Amino acid sequence: MSEQNGKVIIITGGASGIGKETALQLSDLGATIVIADYNEEGARKLASEIEAGGGTAGAYKVDVSKGDEIKALIDWTVEKYGTLSGIFNNAGIGLVKPFLEMDPESYHRVIDVDQHSVYYGMYYGAKKMVELNVQGTIVNTASIYGSIAAVGSFNYNAAKAAVVMMSKSGALELAEHGIRVVGVAPGFIDTPILGDDKAMKDALATQHMRGELIQPEKVASVVTFLFSDAASAVNGSTIAVDDGFLSFKTK
Repeated sequence: MSEQNGKVIIITGGASGIGKETALQLSDLGATIVIADYNEEGARKLASEIEAGGGTAGAYKVDVSKGDEIKALIDWTVEKYGTLSGIFNNAGIGLVKPFLEMDPESYHRVIDVDQHSVYYGMYYGAKKMVELNVQGTIVNTASIYGSIAAVGSFNYNAAKAAVVMMSKSGALELAEHGIRVVGVAPGFIDTPILGDDKAMKDALATQHMRGELIQPEKVASVVTFLFSDAASAVNGSTIAVDDGFLSFKTK
């Protein structure tokens, strides 16, 4: 399949989880992928895997909480591959603490990665697309907790709610340049970040309509669609990929 031939797409947090699965899917469709991650070893391993399968991929170590590093990532991508068609601002972390223990350091640690990095990716990515006259696509990872609150996650809730609004506002301001901005809001995804506590994972799974954790490739398939021409009328929206989490609760 060649739907994404000629496109160059950056994926932050691309070495694992949703980012990794998205990289594999977009590569299968012909896109050149830049896997940007603080885990340089993981990024290089995935890039090698993609290239061994006949695709084109590069790896780049980045601390997404630093705007100058995001700018350097985007400049490097264009220097190496000649253009920038899209960016998936996906990198994120969590840090659970009760609000009265949510000291400024804990608050800003999550805000800097989960919120500010999305702004940096949107800002520097869009400026480069306009400079290159590219009508590209920006996809941002929000969360179910950008819409409702979770105990112990004041920082995460705030960051993800901001991502939802940044996607709307960015889409509005960049529409005149032909740049789309959209988001995805995953539910509980079956990745190593959930740990090995089976009872805890089972409890999270029951909060989905079908009682199962969501596999990362299911979210990746939505992201891949959003980068496609078939999604050209989707703009400013954040798509819930939550197996109904936001639509019901038994308690």
